[in-house]
Amino acid sequence: MQTSDPVRCIIMTLYETGRICVKVVGREAGSHCVVVEQKEANYVVVTGPKHITGVRRRLCNIRHLEPLETILKISAGADDEAVEKAIADAGLTEKFQTKIRFNL
Repeated sequence: MQTSDPVRCIIMTLYETGRICVKVVGREAGSHCVVVEQKEANYVVVTGPKHITGVRRRLCNIRHLEPLETILKISAGADDEAVEKAIADAGLTEKFQTKIRFNL
């Protein structure tokens, strides 16, 4: 993808496939998720998987996500089983099962 807009380049690298994020808006706020695929400029497909974190596979605006430093080794469009295996291999299953509480 060729672009001369530096802001768009930073956003696309922040939300690359395999990036672990925390949802900060909505009923799933505080839950961990994994970026599975990039869609448009401001949207990515995320998954929990649902039975681990409660986050089902869905399109999500990047404004609703807080990216973390960790990146899992998964392919673009990976299914929930592959994501779950990558989480287990990284030893993050327990971390994904706990919800982050925000103090506002």
